Amino acid sequence: MGYGFVIDQRRCIGCHACTVACKSENEVPLGDFRTWVKYTDKGTFPEVRRHFTILRCNHCDAAPCVEICPVTALSKRPDAIVDLNRDQCIGCKGCMQACPYDAIYLNEDKGVAEKCHYCAHRTELGLAPACVVVCPEQAIIAGDADNPDTEIAQLIRDEETSQRKLEKETKPRVWYIDALEESLEPGKALEPESWLWAERSAPPPPRPADFPAPDGLVTTLNVQAKPAWGWHVWVYLVTKNISAGAMILAPLAAMIGLSPGGVRDYLPEALGLFFLVVTNVLLVHDLGRPERFWKIMLQPNTKSWLVKGAWVLSAFGGLITLSLLLRWLGHDSQADLVRWINLPVAVMASGYSAWLFAQCKGRDLWIEPGLFWQLILRAALCAAGIGMLMPQKAGNLNAEIFVGLAILAGLGMVFERRRLTAEGSKAQAHAILRASFRAQYGINLIFAAAGVAQAAMFFTAGETAGRFMTLMAAALIASAALFCYERAWIRAGQAVPNS
Repeated sequence: MGYGFVIDQRRCIGCHACTVACKSENEVPLGDFRTWVKYTDKGTFPEVRRHFTILRCNHCDAAPCVEICPVTALSKRPDAIVDLNRDQCIGCKGCMQACPYDAIYLNEDKGVAEKCHYCAHRTELGLAPACVVVCPEQAIIAGDADNPDTEIAQLIRDEETSQRKLEKETKPRVWYIDALEESLEPGKALEPESWLWAERSAPPPPRPADFPAPDGLVTTLNVQAKPAWGWHVWVYLVTKNISAGAMILAPLAAMIGLSPGGVRDYLPEALGLFFLVVTNVLLVHDLGRPERFWKIMLQPNTKSWLVKGAWVLSAFGGLITLSLLLRWLGHDSQADLVRWINLPVAVMASGYSAWLFAQCKGRDLWIEPGLFWQLILRAALCAAGIGMLMPQKAGNLNAEIFVGLAILAGLGMVFERRRLTAEGSKAQAHAILRASFRAQYGINLIFAAAGVAQAAMFFTAGETAGRFMTLMAAALIASAALFCYERAWIRAGQAVPNS
């Protein structure tokens, strides 16, 4: 058995009865939707037609929300329904980023994710979902799509149907008859400043000149999904890289000319542990149900990179603590050995987010080749910034290393933006990244940091206060650059609509 939906858009009259019934049956909060009707007007006056498109969870056979959920709150049932256990959910919002259909929302009153569950409480009693019962035109057909004798299976077999975002390889179980293709493809039509009968919660995303909307194609009513991840996530990307950078620096301290003594022996671990604690506090505080954070470790979904990342950060923190403890007890050689053991873990602590973002199939901007190395490069830049502020032997190259890494990081960001420009499917995302959220600020600041550090080498000498303050300024500018760029990157990825 495999339940699914056929939406016959030849019959739909846009009455929103399905939306109202769903909200009433499932107590969906005001402003959130499990099923809704999108209006798309096509044509020019007087030959204009309004197309209705019913959008909802697609109960995918390869559901990315199930894979990313760290606590198995989402599951694919034997009857093909993708169900959500609110008592298990921790409100991490990862499923919202993984869904390519914007079909999951956060119930802010309860702090947990919610979605269409095919009215499982009715289906298990042999009743049809509420939206099916209330539809006056029988435009929504539900049933066992795997049984060739059912109405839904016959419609799929006999009629020409379409499905949403097949390129995502999620294997959706919602089929559309006579749906307007431009309505199924988000961002295709022009979006006005306000909806029909409703104000927009946010202005429409900007459109680049090379991504124009077709003439006579306007979306006049739709649902706007709220950004799921905010400042917690982009700050976490920076604090995690500072922590990882400190521990990448630690085993290399003697090799790059840092003076031996208390600062070199303790500062990397102190910074690494401090910023790791900040990182963990940010991640827990961002949860809708922070008191359930322990479920990630005790009831994990081992396929989720939220879980694997928690394991990496735990091992990372444990090794930092062990190194500090051994140093405090006077076992310097063992502490140095632990630093080397922790080096690959520090690299993973920085780079694992690349695989986490790769699981966010709903965010094209975040799924990019080379992101792992971009993150490692930024962690290395943090390591160089910390290194050039520590006591140094004469003739060291720490400032030169910082300048080189800053230039590489800046060039990497430039290359990232040019790659987006070259991919037509991401042209809109590129425009948002460039125009609205000012990622260029971060790129410019990276190069400015390199220039300030270079000036410190040319115009100051020795261990003067002026040299230290100039290098400190370079490190602070580089940190600000990372904050600016990560903020733009996180916000831009969520600005492109999925419905």
